[in-house]
Amino acid sequence: IRYLIIIDDIWSISAWDAIKYAFPENDFSSRIIATTRNVDVARSCSHGGNGRMYEMEALNDLHSKRLFFKRIFGSEDCCPDMLKQVSNKILKKCGGLPLAIISIASLLANRPVVKDEWERVRRSIGSALDKNRSLDGMNNILSLSYNDLSPNLKTCLLYLCIYPEDYVIERNVLVRRWIAEGFISEERGQGKQEVAENHFYELINKSMVQPVEIGYDGKARACQVHDMMLELIISKSVEDNFISLAGHGQTDLAKRDGLIRRLSVQHIDQELASILANEDLSHVRSLTVIASTCIKHLPRLVRFEALRVLDFQDCKSLHEYDMNGIDKLFQLKYLSFRGTRMSKLPSKIVRLYDLETLDLRNTHIKELPARIILLGKLQHLLTETDSYYIVREGGTKIPNGIGNMRNLEVISGFNIIKSSLCAVEELGNLTSLKELHLQLDGGGSQEYKRHEDILLSSLCKLCTCKLQSLWIHTPDSTPIHFLDSWSPLPHNLQIFIMGGDYYLPKLPKWIVPALASLTYLDINLIEAIEEDLRILGEMPALLCLSLAFSTVQKERLALQGVGFPCLKEFCLIRATHCTSAIYLTFEEGAMPKLEKLALPLFASVAEEYGFYLGLGHLPFLRDAKVTLCSYADTSFEIKSAAAAAIRKEANSHPNHPRLSIRDRTAGWQYYNSDEEEN
Repeated sequence: IRYLIIIDDIWSISAWDAIKYAFPENDFSSRIIATTRNVDVARSCSHGGNGRMYEMEALNDLHSKRLFFKRIFGSEDCCPDMLKQVSNKILKKCGGLPLAIISIASLLANRPVVKDEWERVRRSIGSALDKNRSLDGMNNILSLSYNDLSPNLKTCLLYLCIYPEDYVIERNVLVRRWIAEGFISEERGQGKQEVAENHFYELINKSMVQPVEIGYDGKARACQVHDMMLELIISKSVEDNFISLAGHGQTDLAKRDGLIRRLSVQHIDQELASILANEDLSHVRSLTVIASTCIKHLPRLVRFEALRVLDFQDCKSLHEYDMNGIDKLFQLKYLSFRGTRMSKLPSKIVRLYDLETLDLRNTHIKELPARIILLGKLQHLLTETDSYYIVREGGTKIPNGIGNMRNLEVISGFNIIKSSLCAVEELGNLTSLKELHLQLDGGGSQEYKRHEDILLSSLCKLCTCKLQSLWIHTPDSTPIHFLDSWSPLPHNLQIFIMGGDYYLPKLPKWIVPALASLTYLDINLIEAIEEDLRILGEMPALLCLSLAFSTVQKERLALQGVGFPCLKEFCLIRATHCTSAIYLTFEEGAMPKLEKLALPLFASVAEEYGFYLGLGHLPFLRDAKVTLCSYADTSFEIKSAAAAAIRKEANSHPNHPRLSIRDRTAGWQYYNSDEEEN
């Protein structure tokens, strides 16, 4: 057997000794790569044989200053002369460690630009990193950043240690959990949702957490906690008895002081279950079960009588757990069965009258209990599934009487055709609704014409209320041309997404420049024409446009003049179920703020114009993806010439954008990102 094994972040020599014998020693040039923060562990891993140790170098003075000043001032050349000396002293204490530099810079970025203030921070750091780059010294700097947080932000940050290392924490999930826990209050006219989201972004701005999946609007969809920061907040949480972890190497809960208030189960077996069996669980406010095996050993729900948050996300073996007693959780506000194999919701869930969030995404649940409409405080009812499940499961039936759930703000995953006409009509009564994600199938059959008419009527009512996001998925090319009659204009609409294989014959009449709030548009059109692009180009707030088309357009389409004043991302997509191709070029003034571009290039037509795209007219471009398409008999030489011309344009662009060129028919792909970044 020849193998390559990578082991990340080994903490101790004993851990290495425990696992190294699992790897057979042979003469087949196998390799093991291990990473660690401990030099002694590195020596142990490389001891004997052909082992080699590579120690990462710290940043030099120049790169340390660049990182430090860019985080604080936005540029490495903007530091006032009066702060340069104290900056050098601070950087010396950071020892060239990027995490330390970013943490201190983020702290100073929120402080007055005053020398005395910076001197105070320098003195607070101590001398640990000045002497050696130890873990204790790094913790000293991270603690300084932590101590600078407001009490509310400290609470929100500590809460993140319920998740294991490297876990991607979704913003919407975290915000809803913070609110359910009671951490968030309304402030200065801002609702709890907005306040909680501000806290999330503030933790990112202060570099306490790392942003993940930054979207078209510059906002992170999720975050991760650096492993060193995670260890710090775990120690703080244990010290303050804020969160108790089971299965994190701290399974001896019996020796801890105080009551368990929040419990994160990252692993459970019979030994841990027996410890929990002897604990007082009546004060546990949140229970997060991340372990997917042996969940049957978890104590019964009836013992967690004070729960406000119950999260079983991705527990595939949840069917082994006894859900009896869930109706006794009278204070429960957040309940997630997301990603489990649950096919039927416990009937007694309808007694959870304080519930605000019910997350059933990616489950097999097709129908909700009839009495779920009694949950009058419910704000988020999430049943949508990913594309694989949509085809197989077909969405969830809308419960009759849903119009009584007037506090609903977000609905996802409901199937219009499976639902009764009465239930579809009642959607129009949900005046607080902000996000609506629906599935519409039926293939355009006259049998379901009435469903479409009533859905349109409900949407017409909602567009005069608070509706901000509408997502309609048509998995079997079900026509949705009835949307052309949507009126009055949905002035609050920010996001419209059209999923599936149906293509509209023309741009809907309600998509006009007067939609001043629309920032994200994902739409399918049979043909991309100049008039439609002109209308879309006049939309004042549009940041992201994804336009799919389903025809072969044999004439060049040029994007002219001043348009798309705010657009940052543009994606032109060929239909996957039929032959389609287009040749689009950009002229001066078109998409002046565009940063990310993805489009096909019809090489057979573009050849006449020298394969010109006009990338030089996109001054902010930083990422371009081009897919070559052509007639079947187009020669390899023509496609190679097209790729060469595109590379030449990208290389001459002052931003040197990342570029990928793909030819699906030939099966090759070109990237320039590595060579440009290195």
